[in-house]
Amino acid sequence: MTVKERLRYVSLYKWLVIVGGLGACLFSLLHLETNRLDPAFMVLAAVTLCIGSRISVQVPGVHGEITISDTLLFLTLLLYGGEAAVLLSAVEALCSSLRFSKKIDLHLFNASLMACSYFLAALAMRVSLGSSSVLLSQELSGRFILAVWVMALAQFVSNSSLIAGYQAIKHRTSCWQTWKKNYLYASVTSLASASAAAITAWLTSLVSFYAFIALLPILVAIYFTCWSYLRQNEARQQQIEQARRHVAELQESEARFRSAFDYAAIGMALVDTQGHWLQVNRSLCEITGYSEAELLARDYQAITHQEDLNAALAQMEQLLEGRMPALHLEKRYLHKQGHPVWVHWSASRVLDPATKSERLIFQLQDISDRKRAEQQLLHDAFHDGLTGLPNRALFLDHLQMAFDRVKRHQERQFAVLFLDFDRFKIINDSLGHAAGDELLIAVAKRLSSSMRPGDTIARLGGDEFTILLEEISNVNEAEEVASRLQKILEAPFNLSGNEIFTTVSIGIAWSGLGYERPDELLRDADTAMYRAKKAGSSRRVVFDRAMHSQAVSRLQLESDLRRAVERAEFVVYYQPIVALEEGQLQGFEALVRWQHPERGMVPPMQFIPVAEETGLIVEIGDQVMREACRQMKQWQQQHPELSNLQVSVNLSSRQFAQSDLLGQIRRVLADCGLDPRNLKLELTESAVMENSDKAVNLLRQIREMGIELSIDDFGTGYSSLSYLHRFPLSTLKIDRSFINEMKENEENREIVRTIVTLAKTLRMEVVAEGIETEDQLMQLRWLDCRYGQGYYFSRPVDAGAASELVGQRKNWDIILPVLPLLSREAAAQKARQYLQ
Repeated sequence: MTVKERLRYVSLYKWLVIVGGLGACLFSLLHLETNRLDPAFMVLAAVTLCIGSRISVQVPGVHGEITISDTLLFLTLLLYGGEAAVLLSAVEALCSSLRFSKKIDLHLFNASLMACSYFLAALAMRVSLGSSSVLLSQELSGRFILAVWVMALAQFVSNSSLIAGYQAIKHRTSCWQTWKKNYLYASVTSLASASAAAITAWLTSLVSFYAFIALLPILVAIYFTCWSYLRQNEARQQQIEQARRHVAELQESEARFRSAFDYAAIGMALVDTQGHWLQVNRSLCEITGYSEAELLARDYQAITHQEDLNAALAQMEQLLEGRMPALHLEKRYLHKQGHPVWVHWSASRVLDPATKSERLIFQLQDISDRKRAEQQLLHDAFHDGLTGLPNRALFLDHLQMAFDRVKRHQERQFAVLFLDFDRFKIINDSLGHAAGDELLIAVAKRLSSSMRPGDTIARLGGDEFTILLEEISNVNEAEEVASRLQKILEAPFNLSGNEIFTTVSIGIAWSGLGYERPDELLRDADTAMYRAKKAGSSRRVVFDRAMHSQAVSRLQLESDLRRAVERAEFVVYYQPIVALEEGQLQGFEALVRWQHPERGMVPPMQFIPVAEETGLIVEIGDQVMREACRQMKQWQQQHPELSNLQVSVNLSSRQFAQSDLLGQIRRVLADCGLDPRNLKLELTESAVMENSDKAVNLLRQIREMGIELSIDDFGTGYSSLSYLHRFPLSTLKIDRSFINEMKENEENREIVRTIVTLAKTLRMEVVAEGIETEDQLMQLRWLDCRYGQGYYFSRPVDAGAASELVGQRKNWDIILPVLPLLSREAAAQKARQYLQ
């Protein structure tokens, strides 16, 4: 049955009862003997309606109560007939319902219930034993009492059944179960009310009704006396029940405490003030490893760790003296097997109710796992996870302690060795990181076995290790240790069947230089290590003050360089490239210069390496390319006849490795409006040879744009001639180092000749750099070198001076030596003599 259907049945039942009640009232109204209604009835009705339902006495032990209203309604039925009782009960129920609810249908339902129940009660009494007037005219007999009980039972059964049926339909329960549970015991109260009414009616028949009115206060007083007695009796019963519950709770609490004490997950014990165990639970026995009997035979001091005993006794003394409410301490107990057990120990004072003596409650929670985890975390925080060596934090802590010792004992000097492996990246790249980790572990073991017990070896990260050498007399001892370590580490390592050789660069910093902080000494050892790596593999360098000054200077240079990029402090200088046969201007090489606001013009050799290392060369190169293209476009607009003039821009290896290099070049050309044929990009051999396959593809895409490509400083790198023909190059630039020593060194002259011959074979042009003298020019001319640049023609000049060269259409006079008319063989011999 759905909720909607159930509500419909409830409503139907309610209205059936209401119809029945209205019918009973209508019948009673039509058959009411009005001649029997005297002023006494009016008084009885008024008392019933005003105070009857407000006075009730709860019957202890049953679910019911005796009300004056019930008694007065039964009295009305006996004295004035069933019709009067039906109408009065309906009105009384309606008045009572108005005090508790505002629903009209509920008022009608309550009134109808009472009307139906009293109608059936009067009918049952009349059918079975006659009318009430006849019964009252007779003497008090068993027949009269039976009539009263029939009346009471009929009213009770009909009233309670109608209510139980309503509740059963509403809550979907059994009508019989509902009636038995809630209304069976109410029959007692109904019989009591009817009996009180019968006695009152019989007394009224003997005397006048007004005598009853005079007795009404006595009746009310009896009711209140009963009520008071029953309330007192109920209070006593409640007190007795509460006492019983309290005793039961105490017994249950004691049982719960005993169970909680015995089976608690933490160790618990009752201890006397002298420290003897009085009671212990099984968890405490498991924590300490002792049995209950073994613990009870000793005191807690006997199993306390000796290092924690004094602190425990001091805390216990304060607790017993009342200076602290409870004791909480982390301490160690000694397990029966001898190992320490960490516990969180809580203790509080209690009074033994039996002996009135003071006792102590101990609670012990095993925190050994937490302590081990804390120790592991502490170890991990100060040790390297791979090698197990101390890390930077712990190394600096040991270094600080060494500083403190030196302050107290000047003779106890120390040194720091900073180690970095020279070929570690190659090992990682070739054999994998797992092999690299295996190598680091092997290195850590070899270092640990080679050093004194008092020295500290740490791994700072990657392949960097540091060693603190304590109590050395001078820096020479540190150098000897470093030399010995280098020899030890040069021995091969066996990594998963692979024999690996490696070398180490070592920087040394000595405390005798007067350091104030550990990080300063570690910094300088690092600086010395980098100086050693620059000097070559397997080197060791002792730090001196000049290195620090250089490091500070370089750091300042890097900071200034970053600001220079932001402020665009770089300017472009131009060095002419000249055709050696005609002496005509063919183009310029764009060279960057830094105009520092305080230091003036900074030479490229000072800032270009720093820019390369920091990556700032990418932004600088972009600025130079953009300015050079803009300037070339301006020259072409001013001198349209020089449309073939080219500008060469150096492209660093960092720029060449950019993923968006082609897009960057296209944007620069588009922004400046320059024809790609007027731009030549110069690259170093190392830039194109680092990844030759990728370089070939990228260079071809650049050439397809119409941009010419040149290899700068050819011959100084590590290019392979077998790969050179694969690159789409247009020009080879001979490094100035070959040109400068061409006259004194015949080997250099032959190298130049070879480069020129190679370029012609590969259909490339050749540009000689660093031409400074007429003699160099003549030799290059006779070697058939096509182009050149150098101080002989012009130093690099700013844009203004370069514009003048362009405007003047500068031609350089190249005077060749005059040779007499000779045979080809003789001329060749003369040329060879001149070149020699």
